[in-house]
Amino acid sequence: MAAFETMTPVTAGVFGGRLSDAMRGIFAAVVAWNDARETRNALSKLTDRELEDIGLCRADIEVI
Repeated sequence: MAAFETMTPVTAGVFGGRLSDAMRGIFAAVVAWNDARETRNALSKLTDRELEDIGLCRADIEVI
C-alpha cells in the first residue's frame, strides 16, 4: 500500500526560502540581544551582597 503526503511545508518562499531563513536569523539575533540586555539590567539593580550570593561581582555583569 502506498501513502502520499498531501500537505507540503511552506518553506520554499521567495528565493527558495533563503530570505525567510535570513529573517529568522535576524529575529533570533534581536531576541538574544534583548534577553542579554534585560539580564544585564536586572543584575545591575542587585546589591553587591546579592551578587555575591549568586557568585558574581559587578565586573562579571558585562561579561554575561
